[in-house]
Amino acid sequence: MRYRFLSDGKTAVSEVGFGVWSVATTWWGVKDAETGVRLLREAYDQGVTFFDTADVYGNGRGETLLADAFWKSGVPRDNLVIATKFGYDIYTNSGERSGHGELPQDFSPAFIKKACEESLRRLSTDHIDIYQLHNPRMDAIRSDDIIETLERLKDEGKIRLGGAALGPDIGWFDEGMETLARDGYDAIQIIYSLLEQEPSIGFFPSAEQKNRNLIVRVPHASGLLDRSYKPENAYDKSDHRSHRKDKWMAAGVDAVRQFEFLESTIGPTRRLLSQAAIQFCLAQPTVKTVLPNFTRTDQIKEFCAASDLPPLTKDDLARVRKLWDDGLGSSLIQPFSNSITKPSPVAAAGRG
Repeated sequence: MRYRFLSDGKTAVSEVGFGVWSVATTWWGVKDAETGVRLLREAYDQGVTFFDTADVYGNGRGETLLADAFWKSGVPRDNLVIATKFGYDIYTNSGERSGHGELPQDFSPAFIKKACEESLRRLSTDHIDIYQLHNPRMDAIRSDDIIETLERLKDEGKIRLGGAALGPDIGWFDEGMETLARDGYDAIQIIYSLLEQEPSIGFFPSAEQKNRNLIVRVPHASGLLDRSYKPENAYDKSDHRSHRKDKWMAAGVDAVRQFEFLESTIGPTRRLLSQAAIQFCLAQPTVKTVLPNFTRTDQIKEFCAASDLPPLTKDDLARVRKLWDDGLGSSLIQPFSNSITKPSPVAAAGRG
């Protein structure tokens, strides 16, 4: 596993991180906490040190799982970089959630402070490395009160960096550019993949100029690029993949074939498409870590190995871009509100 330094120059994160939503919710097929703890520990054994969760995942389960997996087994706190998210009111809207319906949000200073204390308690730690607004709208991103609250939490030593995790249906390109333009958001989490190159590609020059840390999630485009998605399978409403539009998934299945040239033999090692998909994201120096969806032991070994393989060449990247520009992109690009089920007034949060 290789590691990259965040913009503070002292915090190193594994190039492949662990998005805890895949084991803290049932949206990807992991149903029990024991399996989740086992997978988290297996990832750590493969060199993963960055773990991204949220208070809303399983109504706190995504945070307690980390404490159960690591502190109880004696892993030193300083060995891990933990990111979590806030903004959804899981306290007055407790109970089991059905499907992917979005809870009401609260970004008031009082709520942020309360949410931070509760996350620290569930994580059994004295600090959060990256504390992110979860799917913020533009008014939240522009709020000076939120920035001031994050700065106060930094001064108190409760968080180290502030950030925002952008949602595809409820705040994306304009919100992302605004986040990059404003001081106080040290890290921005985005969706980016071979099949979803726009609009994230517009963020890279600004992120480099502003010295911001980008975190990429869903690098395998909901299972298309690691071939875990099977068109013939029926995915029920509790499964994340059921919220992608059928036409988009069908176009993605066709598009994947055009990227198979990225699979190649490198010395004694065979690079798989799933690994090339991760390397594609890591080709951007402002991307510090990539969060594939881990649900099985073999995926952990396969995806983590991507960091140790020789990176994609300039020719590889140029060919990918040419495919996109020559028409592949137009077959896949559509407004992000159309790429998964259109949100209702309590919108589907979708893809993390």
